[in-house]
Amino acid sequence: MSTARFQFEYDVYNDTSELPEADALLLKKAREVTSLSYAPYSNFHVGAAARLINNEIVTGSNQENASYPVGICAERVLLGNAAMLFPEKGIQTLAISYWSKDLKSDHPISPCGMCRQALQEFEMRTAQPMRIILSGQEGKIFVIQTAAHLLPFAFTGNELG
Repeated sequence: MSTARFQFEYDVYNDTSELPEADALLLKKAREVTSLSYAPYSNFHVGAAARLINNEIVTGSNQENASYPVGICAERVLLGNAAMLFPEKGIQTLAISYWSKDLKSDHPISPCGMCRQALQEFEMRTAQPMRIILSGQEGKIFVIQTAAHLLPFAFTGNELG
């Protein structure tokens, strides 16, 4: 028997004033598009904004449905928008933020497992590492260097032969 370890480093910023200007602007956009989410059931509004390798900005927000499995997360809305508007263009940086009337939006949240899988696959198919910025409407900010760090032991197309 042997033991293996998976670990990664990420950057922690106290607020947007510490971020590079391009990252601060992208996070501002993600925070703004939370207002476009449709979340009448959870009251948890998520917005995402991405800068593609061609410098275009694409956004997405969560869209709920009374039949819960029909809803879709902000990250996957964004990936669909990016793939349709700019086929085969990788995402350089993705910012994700949220707000809720039921809790304080003062700390980073991480994408759900389904979105982690989708982000990792998008990163692989475009052969472009995707930096991810995670934050609430205020407070600390996490910057992760690649989507692959969010999903160790990912199931990929390689497993399908």
